[in-house]
Amino acid sequence: MFSNLDLQKLIFGRLTLEAIPYHEPILIVTFLGVVLGGVAVLGAITYFRFWGTLWRDWITSVDHKKIGIMYVILALVMLLRGFADALMMRAQQAMAFGANEGYLPPHHYDQIFTAHGVIMIFFFAMPLVTGLMNYVVPLQIGARDVAFPFLNNFSFWMTVSGALTVMASLFVGEFARTGWLAYPPLSGPAASPGVGVDYYIWALQIAGIGTLLSGINLIATIVKMRAPGMTMMKMPVFTWTALCTNVLIVAAFPILTAVLALLSLDRYVGTHFFSNDLGGNPMMYVNLIWIWGHPEVYILILPAFGIFSEVVSTYSGKRLFGYASMVYATVVITILSYLVWLHHFFTMGSGASVNSFFGITTMIISIPTGAKIFNWLFTMYRGRIRFEVPMLWTVGFMVTFVVGGMTGVLLAVPPADFVLHNSLFLVAHFHNVIIGGVVFGLLAGITYWFPKAFGYKLDPFWGKVSFWCWLTGFWFAFMPLYILGLMGVTRRLQHFDDPSLQIWFVIAAFGAFLILCGIVSFGIQLVVSYLKREELRDLTGDPWGGRTLEWSTSSPPPEYNFAFTPVIHDHDAWWDMKKRGYSRPLQGFRPIHMPKNTGTGFVLGVLSVAFSFAMIWYIWWLAALTFVAMFVVTIVHTFNYNRDFYIPADAVVRAEDARTAMLSGRA
Repeated sequence: MFSNLDLQKLIFGRLTLEAIPYHEPILIVTFLGVVLGGVAVLGAITYFRFWGTLWRDWITSVDHKKIGIMYVILALVMLLRGFADALMMRAQQAMAFGANEGYLPPHHYDQIFTAHGVIMIFFFAMPLVTGLMNYVVPLQIGARDVAFPFLNNFSFWMTVSGALTVMASLFVGEFARTGWLAYPPLSGPAASPGVGVDYYIWALQIAGIGTLLSGINLIATIVKMRAPGMTMMKMPVFTWTALCTNVLIVAAFPILTAVLALLSLDRYVGTHFFSNDLGGNPMMYVNLIWIWGHPEVYILILPAFGIFSEVVSTYSGKRLFGYASMVYATVVITILSYLVWLHHFFTMGSGASVNSFFGITTMIISIPTGAKIFNWLFTMYRGRIRFEVPMLWTVGFMVTFVVGGMTGVLLAVPPADFVLHNSLFLVAHFHNVIIGGVVFGLLAGITYWFPKAFGYKLDPFWGKVSFWCWLTGFWFAFMPLYILGLMGVTRRLQHFDDPSLQIWFVIAAFGAFLILCGIVSFGIQLVVSYLKREELRDLTGDPWGGRTLEWSTSSPPPEYNFAFTPVIHDHDAWWDMKKRGYSRPLQGFRPIHMPKNTGTGFVLGVLSVAFSFAMIWYIWWLAALTFVAMFVVTIVHTFNYNRDFYIPADAVVRAEDARTAMLSGRA
């Protein structure tokens, strides 16, 4: 006979009322804030009757432009969560000295720095990169959509599912306390028997599937769907960086999937892949996770390099200097990014020969990166530079990123790395390249392409306020960490005994506050720009000066992007068209074939959240039920062939007439 306890375990697995953190006032207040905010948003959607539009035009959309916008929205929401963790860490370290233990107990602090790293990389930077590639790449290559529109929708909702799984750990159970890469044996069942590491594993597995499928989709789009005449060496630089990024995604993310699967077997089945028992080896995990992890750094930075190339060319009024060398440098970085991973753990004891090889390759990879910096500078040289907000982000990047590159070369020297490896110097270097490179680039991209997506510019005043807060905040926040690292202060500490260190942590906390002002200013910029959208809407010709093909369409583009497939003669396609006196055809319009919206991706995303939650809490019946449901939904979708619709020719004519009038200044 089953006892009540056995029945409870059968139904709820490990899930009990004790899993809700009643004893954590910070979490309770956060939970109440999320609930109130969610109720307010749902109430507003209901009051303004947006549910139909939200479902029809956004949730079920397979339009690459709308999916790209949703990726960006997801990233900005997760930025708020990830940066809240950063503020809490900086505040804790600024006050926790001597007898003062601060306000975060060690077990909570460990969860926060783990969640901060996971969220910022996987659920802020990655969705933002993917969103910009989703929106811009098809427009730049003259395609009407990505190669597999439904797969695009499904990829997005899998990424959302991973983000929701991470957010659930805040209110039910706990998150991992292992650091953002979850090294064993700390992430093994003996040291972490709770649900935190399981939340980590399943959130990353689900989001990783979405990222991998998105990478396959964009590679197929770029390789097979370019406009006539657009050879590989006529593609815009951003498209080149997107191609290399997605090649890295397809090559690297299966490794992440495999290593997390092996860690899952250690935790669920009792295998010993990454333990010291029965022939296992924790260092095998470290090697595998960094074989994914270092290409991941370039997955993030390469699209930012592409954005800077577009921005520098546009706001200098010149063709990009050294187009071919920029392409070759991008490809070289892509290849070399697979030959440097061991520099993350020179201290593991691989030996002088192995350390020397990876130190040399790490230094070599700085050469093509430096070549890009010089190309951007030569593009600016004797150009008619306009210091608009995207250009400010670019100049700020060049100053900041060079410092990060130099400290990276320093860490590539194994003897120096032995001293600095586990110190705050490494934290400062990593944030130097990620914030000064990736984040600055993505914010430049949002500002640069915002008028393309919505038809009006972002308010320049608040954009400049945001830029200066981010730039000065970064230097205040992380230069002290370089100094502390050189003094030997190790990372991941919640409390310090030496009071002479406190002033540096206070300065770092002040820098974090300035970055918060930059984020708030960006939010104000969005609101002010919307309220002033008519004033910021410039309808005279090509107001934003873009040189590539996406600027040849209206802002925002029609659902079908291009009524006529453009013919390409130069990698500055739109600039070339204007020089040739390009005029749009006035007849010959035909109905346009477009894919139909589908809710299957959303349903699979919901089922994925339920499946991961069941696996985390050992609710086996729910896991089996949701797995079968996902399988059935997928099979049903494959038999539903009625996925296409036609945009009538007369609708295309009307849209093209309006677009021609707008771009000629007659509207």
